[in-house]
Amino acid sequence: MAVERGQAHSDALLRARGVSALAGADRNLTTALVLGVLRWQLLLDEAVRGLLTRPNAKLDDEVRVALRLGALQLMRMDRIPARAAIDESVELVKQAGHRFAAGMVNAVLRKLAAQTRKELPETTAAEIARKYAHPAWMVERWAKFYGLEGARTICAHGQRQPALAVRVRDEARLGELEAEGVRLERGALLKAARRVAAGDVTATAAVGEGRARVQDEGSQLVAEMAGGASVPSGQTAILDCCAAPGGKTLILAERNPEARIVACEASEPRLKQMRERLAAAGTRVECRLEDAAALTDEAAYDMVLADVPCSGTGTLGRNPEIRHRLCVEDLAKQSARQRAILKASLLAVRPGGRVLYSTCSLEPEENEQVVNAVLAGQADVRVTPVRGRVQELLAAGVVRDEAVDRLRGCETAEGFLRLLPGAFDTDGFFVALIERVR
Repeated sequence: MAVERGQAHSDALLRARGVSALAGADRNLTTALVLGVLRWQLLLDEAVRGLLTRPNAKLDDEVRVALRLGALQLMRMDRIPARAAIDESVELVKQAGHRFAAGMVNAVLRKLAAQTRKELPETTAAEIARKYAHPAWMVERWAKFYGLEGARTICAHGQRQPALAVRVRDEARLGELEAEGVRLERGALLKAARRVAAGDVTATAAVGEGRARVQDEGSQLVAEMAGGASVPSGQTAILDCCAAPGGKTLILAERNPEARIVACEASEPRLKQMRERLAAAGTRVECRLEDAAALTDEAAYDMVLADVPCSGTGTLGRNPEIRHRLCVEDLAKQSARQRAILKASLLAVRPGGRVLYSTCSLEPEENEQVVNAVLAGQADVRVTPVRGRVQELLAAGVVRDEAVDRLRGCETAEGFLRLLPGAFDTDGFFVALIERVR
């Protein structure tokens, strides 16, 4: 209900105290129900609407959400008996004070349970959008940019629970996690990354006390490319200009223990949380409350990481409600702010230094169009192809050997890196390296 009313994000709610206090099985079921409804909401609403006496009738929020919960269990889950799913949705409606709607909910879900499921076609962008419950405008764009098969892969990845990755640089931590019942597998990209194959890693002491961190492997790669091993000669000052929640900042600090690192964040609550997280990890970082679009430092850093706020369309598997909140007009607003941050970042870097610009967006307006617009007419900056940086990370033992060829296949003609969701079972990311010429 909180997500429906735009009051909160599902990932934060599912990590909140009330959910964390549940028994493991109930916590897993809660997560599956919440994320399942958000992922399949468009298809669930279509199925329910077709069974209403008045398909265009406006339903109360509680009734609509209870119907979605029941429909999800009937259409997409196979371990909950239909009778139980229907009864629970009816009971939820009654508890919410809508007893008058209980009969309608019962009748609609009974009809839905009796229907035979048909395989939906997926030969056009519109059909892919319907089958995978994504907004048609999004899928049509992706089909245009990445082809029909690329759009299908993005949508399919957005409907699955993302791989849970942890960052573990110390072999002792691996044993500690395994002793707590967590089974780990090698990461797909990085030697310091592990995928969780079994067990609840978030409940372990190692994660709770910061000795291991849950972080998408694509997100780890962005930080490694910014300032990992084999950094440019003489690099001593690093700026993470949109730093919260601090996962990438921690990697910058790990890889550059002697550097002066400044982490900026425009939100005071997020800055406080990041400062506490960095302090708990024993990391010395200067944290500032500052808007990255209005940086005042000039030529002060050897490296600037500009991992900018964006639409987040590369994270729909992890943040499924984005598809219901975003509209195409939002991209222009995001792009304007992103250009301002990149311009400020380029002013903050010294001659010979570099800026890494990144997003977790799939949209050109937030990615290459931002870089190209900012760099147009600037003779003192240039794009550095990411291939060289990948090679440096390979030589330094950061990137897995078997990942290099596939990473090279993700390089664009302009020298940028684009990780589409599903390519490595990570979130989607865009990366551009920009050098200020001496």
